[in-house]
Amino acid sequence: MTIMKTRITELLGIQYPIIEGGMQWVGRAQLAAAVSNAGALGMVTARTQPTPDDLRREIERTRELTCKPFGVNLTLSLTANDVNYDGWIDAIIQGDVRIVETAGNNPQPVIARLKAHGIKVIHKCTSVRHALSAERYGADVISIDGFEAGGHCGEDDVPALIMIPALGKVLKIPFIASGGIANGRSMAAALALGADGVNMGTRFMLTWESAIHNDIKAALLAATERDTTLIKRTLKRTARFFTNGVSQAIVALEQRPGGATYDDLKHLLSGDRGLAGLESGDITAGLVCASQVIGLVDDIPTCAELVTRMVAECREGLEQALNRFDR
Repeated sequence: MTIMKTRITELLGIQYPIIEGGMQWVGRAQLAAAVSNAGALGMVTARTQPTPDDLRREIERTRELTCKPFGVNLTLSLTANDVNYDGWIDAIIQGDVRIVETAGNNPQPVIARLKAHGIKVIHKCTSVRHALSAERYGADVISIDGFEAGGHCGEDDVPALIMIPALGKVLKIPFIASGGIANGRSMAAALALGADGVNMGTRFMLTWESAIHNDIKAALLAATERDTTLIKRTLKRTARFFTNGVSQAIVALEQRPGGATYDDLKHLLSGDRGLAGLESGDITAGLVCASQVIGLVDDIPTCAELVTRMVAECREGLEQALNRFDR
């Protein structure tokens, strides 16, 4: 059995240092279990579920499908400071989940409560300064998003080629590279730059076990690296989505004289609208989160096929780089 050993595999008890990104509407039991069964770390997205009770049931379903470690993503609101997460945290604790990925707003209060129950915390950041804050708050792992990432990619526009080694110079805890990871060669590059593992959202979304409609998968499969759009830049909440009529309409409203407020965009940003598109297959119905890696994806494998292939490609890429150096 092939194994890879990094600080991430040892800390999280997984075979390969590959983690499924926490994806709204996509991170469900079937996909998370398939990723974990492949030797990586699957991730159930908490707030995909309507209520904490629904999350409890989704955790139970995941555990029925895998005996391997998996995590839960809990995204904290970027726009409200008075959201109560107690119910979600209770569901995570009662489900005996041992790994949680936090993202979004200041995670300090949530980290403290999770760690009091022995839960390992991964915090997703988009800058070195935020990563250092999360380290001080007690996070066990940082997931660092480069500018290529889908979803919220920060305001600094720093790509992974710069972000990863910059973080490696100052961070003491393990970290994983997120954004721009699509295959074993990009994984090899991330490891060579100093990361302890990789995080993938869009690539796992385009697998057989992902529950989104096949027409959405086909549209993303046909896309290039130029087919994403940055929205909410004027609101300082920059996020990357697939280029369609909805993302373009948001940008048009932001660019009009006087700009746009969140309320002006709310009908286009609707999560329910995005979910309807993912379920119906209508790529034009709502926002579809996607990284620039869609330009590197050309098939819909099973999670097991993808992870096995990535590990082989990573090893091959590292060996080829060493061989070139030895010449």
